[in-house]
Amino acid sequence: MTAVAILGAGAAVAAAPAGAEPGSPCQLGWSNVEPRSCVQNSFNTGPVFTVGNGVCAGMFSVGGTAFDGPLYQYSEAPGTSHSVILRISQGFSLLGNWAPTLLACDVNAVIDWTNADTGQQGSVTRFIAAGQSSTYPAIFPVNTGPGRVHLTIRTDRPNVPVNLDVVVP
Repeated sequence: MTAVAILGAGAAVAAAPAGAEPGSPCQLGWSNVEPRSCVQNSFNTGPVFTVGNGVCAGMFSVGGTAFDGPLYQYSEAPGTSHSVILRISQGFSLLGNWAPTLLACDVNAVIDWTNADTGQQGSVTRFIAAGQSSTYPAIFPVNTGPGRVHLTIRTDRPNVPVNLDVVVP
């Protein structure tokens, strides 16, 4: 029981970092104190398989973070609130950075989204170069608004899409 109380007290201390100001913008990977929560919901999807430019067979992986925001001035999308930031990387390498990337093709990634709570929907398209490895993924925001959001991740070529639902705070 004493160990639980000590661990609980340590978690409470770690939740409020020194120097965080109330009302300061969210920084993904950082935490602020009241009045905002800086809530984040992170996710990773299965691979999207596709045919790239020419006769290239490709695959890309998608990870992301849904957040309440607004994001700080040096982020991918300064001032963005209630959105999803996606990280897309091409192919895979058997030996990490020491070997060539396999299944990497130039493609246009297409993200279709529907907010089940507000009824809003949209689509975002972005060119993903074959060199966008997991070391340097392509990063871009999808402005969905708060609520339960359904995402379909696909390409503009023949592909096997991935679907996912995420809650945007």
